[in-house]
Amino acid sequence: MASPDIRPAGGKLGILTPGLGAVATTFMAGVESIRRGHSKPIGSLTQMATIRLGKRTDNRSPLIKDFVPLAALDDIVFGAWDPIPDDAYTAAKKAGVLEERDLEPVKEFLQAIKPMPAVFDNHYVTRLHGDNVKKGKTKRDLAEQLRQDMRDFKAKNKCDRLVIVWCASTEIFIKPGPQHATIAQFEKAMENNDEAISPAMLYAWAAIMEGIPYCNGAPNLAVDTLALQQLANDKGVPISGKDFKTGQTWMKTVIAPGLKARMLGLAGWYSTNILGNRDGEVLDDPASFKTKEESKLSVLHTILQPEQYPDLYKDFAHVVRINYYPPRGDNKEGWDNIDIVGWMGYPMQIKINFLCRDSILAAPIVLDLALFSDFAHRAGMKGIQEWLSFYYKSPMAAPGLQPEHDLFIQQTKLKNTLRHLMGEEQITHLGLEYYQQ
Repeated sequence: MASPDIRPAGGKLGILTPGLGAVATTFMAGVESIRRGHSKPIGSLTQMATIRLGKRTDNRSPLIKDFVPLAALDDIVFGAWDPIPDDAYTAAKKAGVLEERDLEPVKEFLQAIKPMPAVFDNHYVTRLHGDNVKKGKTKRDLAEQLRQDMRDFKAKNKCDRLVIVWCASTEIFIKPGPQHATIAQFEKAMENNDEAISPAMLYAWAAIMEGIPYCNGAPNLAVDTLALQQLANDKGVPISGKDFKTGQTWMKTVIAPGLKARMLGLAGWYSTNILGNRDGEVLDDPASFKTKEESKLSVLHTILQPEQYPDLYKDFAHVVRINYYPPRGDNKEGWDNIDIVGWMGYPMQIKINFLCRDSILAAPIVLDLALFSDFAHRAGMKGIQEWLSFYYKSPMAAPGLQPEHDLFIQQTKLKNTLRHLMGEEQITHLGLEYYQQ
């Protein structure tokens, strides 16, 4: 039974995505396909994972969706913003992720999803061009237009609640400055059209002001600024980010904990990607790549803790490359060469060639983040949702706290948070009670 403090998931849930490209259209087409019984929600914890409750001998392992009051897939409505005016079907065809046999049955459904004019500026994403763009004298004015869009969408589609998941391209690298430190400075910077305030930040501010949970699926600075974290706490809104953990970094968060668990050393980890979709094109710009690189590089250092284990991990080489290669499309190829060190200093190697489909891995993440964030909001949670770190390359954590990158610790944190909110006991996996006579 849900705690009486958790509001029920009644009515419709609107999921809005800044960005109607490969990830968003794959997500929307997939949910509709699942609703029609054409496919299964593979990759989604909210739809397919179970959660153990109580002792192993209790045999209580319901599906998460049967344990937690999540919004039902049939109650979801989709909307988006994009600088390119293509409807979701046209955008999906251009993205080239889904084959005709999967797109054609949901063609009319996708054609009805037309993007609202976006807040977009070439300064922040140099490789994209589009004319479906809002105009305003100030960034504050643009952000207020976004708020109006959110209110209009909610009313038009008779939604009970909204969630926003950023599925747009990676913006250029921006260092946090005084403009991001307090709400007053942030809002003043919006009014002054300060370059430090990017479109992603405007979407985040607008969402929080409207009381809408916000998930940042890209590595650029947005909701992880002190000003917006404070605003989210003040307004009682859950926020999370950043950068969906899909391919290569997901593999790192699986393998690095394994090396550390066995106390095996690491001499170096070389990662290269070839990617041909819109994301690859955007990341071909050095300023956008810098944002992605920062997000990808932090993972190993945090998991391996070289300052704690200098004999194993001090000064390991970590190189990340992304190469734009148009023939590959959305089917990214990640190569990893891992030089590890074993007993008596003997070298060994692990090679990984992951031919992944970026948007296929990202789509269920969008669904889970939307449903879990909506649940968190109804449960009265606010500010940073560290328990959703499982889904991100650069998870947000409280100021002064090192984020947790180990996928298995993240999974435990996620499931224990659900147990906690639903009034069930935490699971420690101690298990001594089975052996004490």
